[in-house]
Amino acid sequence: MIGITAFGGYIPRLRLSRKAIVDANAWANAGLRAYGRDERSMCNWDEDSLTMAVEAARDCLTGVPRDAVKALYFASTTFPFEDRQNSGVAAEALNLKDELETLDLAASQRAATSGLIAALKAAGSGPLLFVAADKRRARAGSTQELLWGDGAAALLLGSENPVAEFLGSYSEAVDFVDHYRGQYREFDYQWEERWIRDEGYAKIVPPVLDGLFRKTGVQPADVAHFVFPCTYARLPQSIARKAGLREEGVRGNMHAVCGETGAAHPLVMLVDCLEAAKPGDLILVAGFGQGCDALLFRAGDALPKLAPRSGIKGSLERRKAETNYSKFLAFNDLTAIERGMRAEADKQTALSTLYRKKDMLLGLVGGRCERCDTVQFPKSNVCVNPNCNAIHSQVDHPFADTPARIRSYTADRLTYTPDPPAHYGMVEFEGGGRLMSDFSDVDEGRVEVGMPMRMAFRIKEYDPQRGFTKYFWKAVPA
Repeated sequence: MIGITAFGGYIPRLRLSRKAIVDANAWANAGLRAYGRDERSMCNWDEDSLTMAVEAARDCLTGVPRDAVKALYFASTTFPFEDRQNSGVAAEALNLKDELETLDLAASQRAATSGLIAALKAAGSGPLLFVAADKRRARAGSTQELLWGDGAAALLLGSENPVAEFLGSYSEAVDFVDHYRGQYREFDYQWEERWIRDEGYAKIVPPVLDGLFRKTGVQPADVAHFVFPCTYARLPQSIARKAGLREEGVRGNMHAVCGETGAAHPLVMLVDCLEAAKPGDLILVAGFGQGCDALLFRAGDALPKLAPRSGIKGSLERRKAETNYSKFLAFNDLTAIERGMRAEADKQTALSTLYRKKDMLLGLVGGRCERCDTVQFPKSNVCVNPNCNAIHSQVDHPFADTPARIRSYTADRLTYTPDPPAHYGMVEFEGGGRLMSDFSDVDEGRVEVGMPMRMAFRIKEYDPQRGFTKYFWKAVPA
């Protein structure tokens, strides 16, 4: 019985007020006022689709041995690297074993649902981790800027005690171009909304749902939850009626709390649904984009027994309101601002060093002395315990999931950071080990010695001359 054995999610902490966007741009387009309610999720300056995918995957793998994972598939339309396997970087950050199949899936808003269908077919050979994340950029003052949000979701697929059994899928490929982003282009080009709604969604989705019901033998009225990402009001209900689904089963699109998270949104909504589903519930998931995918799941008896995790609900509860639209523009490189002379240093990454130290840099792996059990970061040839000082006695010791506390800190407005002041300091890990670390997601004036922290995979810096993103781990509030 193949299905979903665990799930996780991640929505960035910052939530940008749509009113702040409208107030800045309605002078040019008064029609934006219709979208000025609620808020959208917003990545911090050091977050992207890769860092969000890692966070969702860590949440998904709560209580799961990392060595058990046999493959990692990563779906996104906003990969930080066009020619470097992004799933491979995620695997290093997650400390998965080297004997691993990795795959990037892109180029369509249904990359996640199409990829999930393929992953479910491959999951019979062992647990497969499937992640999806998007951080889409839109022109300032556009409707898309208001409707979109940033987020990620992760599913562990396999046959052992599934929390949701996979019952079947049905797909149709149709080259209906509702939007596109050509090569060397920064932003998507969007077509007319009524055409997309009436000629696209309304005509392409219902036959796919009918095909799924014919294939699986399930009656539409028996479906408890209909997961269908769509920003058009009342269209999901209209499609549900046409397909014979119960309208009360249509899941909310989460537009008010985070916006549409791109290719990841079907999975973000699915994780949100699984957090509320009961054993036996039938869950229908649809993904639209140059055709349509439809997948059917049945919630299993193992669902209530799944180890507690943050999930989508937990991420949404971590919310911090953001009303500074200028900060959003700066974080997304949508405006040219003076960053000062301290931002002008050459940020070239030594790729040979990155490779040799990849466990330390990407996986936050330190050392543990086999003689005295002292742990330290970074790993070294000599144990740091003055009563030991054993040579070549250390084995790998991962720190990424170890709780920590602030031992000392500073808030510095001289050191360059895109979001001043720069917070950094010494964190001490539970069980031993210390690290001089950058802090992220902290509020000025609210950092204290002894404050509980956790480590998060984040952007360390970006090399604009070569287009290379450097990643490392930062301490964030627990």
